[in-house]
Order: sequence, then C-alpha cells, then structure tokens
Amino acid sequence: MKIMFICTGNICRSAMAHRLLEQKLKENNIDDIEVYSCGIYAQNGDTPTYESTKVMKKQYKIDMQKHKATNIRNSNIEEMDLILCATNAHKIAVLDLYPELASKTYTMKEYVNYNKENHDKINIQDPWGHDIETYKSCVAEIEECIEGIIKKQNKK
Repeated sequence: MKIMFICTGNICRSAMAHRLLEQKLKENNIDDIEVYSCGIYAQNGDTPTYESTKVMKKQYKIDMQKHKATNIRNSNIEEMDLILCATNAHKIAVLDLYPELASKTYTMKEYVNYNKENHDKINIQDPWGHDIETYKSCVAEIEECIEGIIKKQNKK
C-alpha cells in the first residue's frame, strides 16, 4: 500500500505526518506500507520549518533533515492507494487537479473519523508562522490520526 500526505508547502503538517507514520510503521513491524508527502504549493527541495524540525526531534527523536519538499505536480500521487490531506481545501485542490483520485482522497481526520470536541472537525490547522506550542498541538492531532490510520490498516 502507498499512502501520501498533503498540505500546502510540505514543510510542516504533511512532512511531520510522513515521517511520524514511517516511524510508527517501523515500531509496529509493518513493512507493506510506503509513505510519501507533497504540498499543493510546495517549492521542490524546501526544508522543514525550524519549529517542525525541533518538535519532531524533541518529542519523537525524528530527524527531519532528510525531508525535502515536493510539489504535487512533481509527485507520484497517481500511484497512491490512499491520499490524506491536512484540510478540506487541500482535498478540493487535489480533486481539481486529479478528479480520478476522488475515491481514495480524504482529509486525515475524515479518514479516521476524528471527533475531538476541542479541535476542528475536519482540518488540521497550519502551524506555519506560529510558536512551538502550536506545532506541538498540531503534531498531537496528526499523531492521533496516524494511530487511527494504523488501526484501520491492521483491520484490513
């Protein structure tokens, strides 16, 4: 199975989701899932934000230095089995570009039926330009989604 995460620049949300899912798959000895990410408006080769790099290193021991942003138009999105977007706006943008991928495109929260009361019901808000605490909150939402993704895949 091939899973792709999508956000705006592929330097915060989708990058963190990508690397966190890779780590969780390794920890759970799951080796039949490949993980990718891209951004609707990503600049190819951009590096993750300082804040995402710091939060991922401190909380998860994940080195984000190897991550390089990929623009959706330079990605292998058409090969994916599952496409998970940070927001509904990203989902709409994906479907505008690739309407044939509609049956496998969701927001992360939509895919795992995320229903936390204190968070947006469908979107993971962009932490770009905000403080470390905002990034921590963002990655906590992403982690809950990733746990749901793994549970859902294990049931198949």
